[in-house]
Amino acid sequence: MKKLAAVLTALSVAAAAVGLAFAAEPNAKKGRYLYRTKYCRTCHGKTASDLSPASKTQAEWKKALAGWQKLPCAKDWKDVSAEDRADIQAYVVEGAKDSPNPTKCN
Repeated sequence: MKKLAAVLTALSVAAAAVGLAFAAEPNAKKGRYLYRTKYCRTCHGKTASDLSPASKTQAEWKKALAGWQKLPCAKDWKDVSAEDRADIQAYVVEGAKDSPNPTKCN
């Protein structure tokens, strides 16, 4: 019985490790598309304050998007999937003002 429990535990750990290995990494290219065409630039720079990835530091973006429910535009983000939010975060953090390649949207 103890051997069976040990084998089952080992299999569970192995399955979890394989699942984590194949977990999707955030996609900054997709985040750029979503930022520019769907969720952010559609308002920011037009009806809302101007905003580009270079508007904030990496830490400021991470903090703002971790608490996205508190953003003034949170009502517009309620239907955005966690995957899309992660992709957008990858894009803005990659282009933040303290990153090697700050990105400005016009």
